[in-house]
Amino acid sequence: MTTDVTHITSGSTFEAAVSYSRAVVTDGWVFVSGTTGMDYGTMTLPDDVQSQCRNTLNNIDQALKAAGSSLDHVVRVRYILPDGADFEPCWPLLRAAFAKAKPAATMYVAGLIDPKMKIEIEVTARLP
Repeated sequence: MTTDVTHITSGSTFEAAVSYSRAVVTDGWVFVSGTTGMDYGTMTLPDDVQSQCRNTLNNIDQALKAAGSSLDHVVRVRYILPDGADFEPCWPLLRAAFAKAKPAATMYVAGLIDPKMKIEIEVTARLP
């Protein structure tokens, strides 16, 4: 039995440098890599956590759409923030993004690859 695998890219230079995909689609699942608030078109990063969170959700939404899914089909989400106090200001954005899906969730406090990054989000979604 052969399993089809589709790799989704955002065009991020990080994907090429480290050799990973923004998302991988297989067996009815979409696995989206840890995603930050980088604007991949301009390779700029906003200063505040809410703007980074908004960009992160947009980047994830784009990857899910390219895979044939959406934020409404997310079943698992992991939030990673260097500063736990930055999580609560993101709640309204997260509540809006995942209002329908209500995925299982975990939040970690951990360092990110760039000290300017304030949030990283990883999701797993189903294909509709």
